[in-house]
Amino acid sequence: MQEETKVIRIIGRMASVLSVLMYVSYIPQIISNMHGDYGNPIQPLVAGINCTVWTIYGYFKAERDWPIIVANVPGIFLGFFTFYTALH
Repeated sequence: MQEETKVIRIIGRMASVLSVLMYVSYIPQIISNMHGDYGNPIQPLVAGINCTVWTIYGYFKAERDWPIIVANVPGIFLGFFTFYTALH
């Protein structure tokens, strides 16, 4: 049972790192948007909303779910910022 908990903890950390990397990948789109090559704003807007809801969920669980929180906070900022810079 303890081994399973350790595996789940490792998977949670890996998933958090991958989620952060996914949202960091918005940075090239933000740069393109700022240079006038605008991308579609819908996907980053929905990602920002999704990350907000997941962060609230992770924060208000009886036992805070830090992997969910850590994985989604960058998506809130980068998703909404990408959305903002994509508006022309």
